[in-house]
Amino acid sequence: MALKDFRPMMERCSNCLGCKWIPFDKIQSQRFGENCPINLYYEFHIYSARGKFQAAQGLLDGEYGYTDALLASTQACTACGACDIACKVCRYNLEPLDFNIALKADAVEKGNILPVQKEMIASLKKEQTMIIGAKKANRSAWAKGLKLKDAMKEGAEVIFFPGCKYSYDKKLQGYARTAAELLINAGVDLGYMGEADMCCASRAYQQGLMADFDARSEANIKAFKKAGVKTIVTPCSDCYYAFKRLYAAKGLEVEVLHVVEYIDKLISEKKLKLKKPVNMTVTYHDPCHLGRLGEPYVAWNGTEKKIMNQVHTWEPRRPRYNGAYGIYDAPRRVLAAIPGLTLVEMERIREYALCCGAGAACEQTYPEVSKFTANERVTEANSTGAEALVTACPWCESNFASAVDENGKKIEVIDIIDLVSRAL
Repeated sequence: MALKDFRPMMERCSNCLGCKWIPFDKIQSQRFGENCPINLYYEFHIYSARGKFQAAQGLLDGEYGYTDALLASTQACTACGACDIACKVCRYNLEPLDFNIALKADAVEKGNILPVQKEMIASLKKEQTMIIGAKKANRSAWAKGLKLKDAMKEGAEVIFFPGCKYSYDKKLQGYARTAAELLINAGVDLGYMGEADMCCASRAYQQGLMADFDARSEANIKAFKKAGVKTIVTPCSDCYYAFKRLYAAKGLEVEVLHVVEYIDKLISEKKLKLKKPVNMTVTYHDPCHLGRLGEPYVAWNGTEKKIMNQVHTWEPRRPRYNGAYGIYDAPRRVLAAIPGLTLVEMERIREYALCCGAGAACEQTYPEVSKFTANERVTEANSTGAEALVTACPWCESNFASAVDENGKKIEVIDIIDLVSRAL
């Protein structure tokens, strides 16, 4: 949808400001009650979903163009979806996240592209990744020596898709390798995309770079179909969201599983036994794109109608993504299966978890916002008394690695894959 198509939503937003807070009945303290990273950082109305609804009306009416402040409120958004989920607690006729993406796309279409975004676009086109400085020739280094089938040459129904961060970040590559080995040792006939492996471009979509997202996603879908892929397993939450929601909307019909779901399945089937104690207390961070944005795509083709020219409804009934059916239980079951491990929860969890700050490449476009958000989440993690912060997303892990809480204290950050390997 183009920005102009969201005008009815802009006009019917009731200014309840739920987009700034987690649902009030879920708030345990004022200190950890807010949900929007950029509104929390800037502390000004225009950075909230409601503020952007209002600002966009002025844009459409030609009252002003993209000022620096408006561009920041648009592009500093991490596309985490927290405002969207909070809005849908009591509303059913607004789509703040889709609107935020459309606003980003409108800004890009009008030439408001940040210098670092131009670098990412150039890298995506040349090296097929948005990680600046990474080389396509090194993408499969993480898999060297593994008994993985090249799906493009041999065909493979189940492929392991590591994603850019696990492929190129040398601090994280080992986790992708460990995850693939776990599946192979469990008897999974596993393949990967070989030379056809490339960025899912989820982060291009999150930044409103629609032409670049369309080009990469369509190339990936074509490659998956050619290889006969039936199941995609990925350790990256961004890739999971891309395939589960964005690619599905483009017609990709495959089973999509995050590695943590597969590990949970192997544990329940007793094909993976965690016997070694890991005696520590941890807290778990729900990645945005695995949690509240991890719900499966539901196709819909209908029309909006009004009852008595007032009450909005749709025929047929429209799917409502409220975040409740994301991937929350699988990682917690995996943690519960590790002997000696104790899980303590933060106040903002599951669909109401605070973003790590890395979404939509914010750590590159607006690093001060990204760092602030990561520090805020580490403050919350440390408030639980946990020794370590565990998550299932490489972007979250990377952003938390250098974060400190409000007292300057860090916390150990652990990939859930690494924690599982410690218990084997």
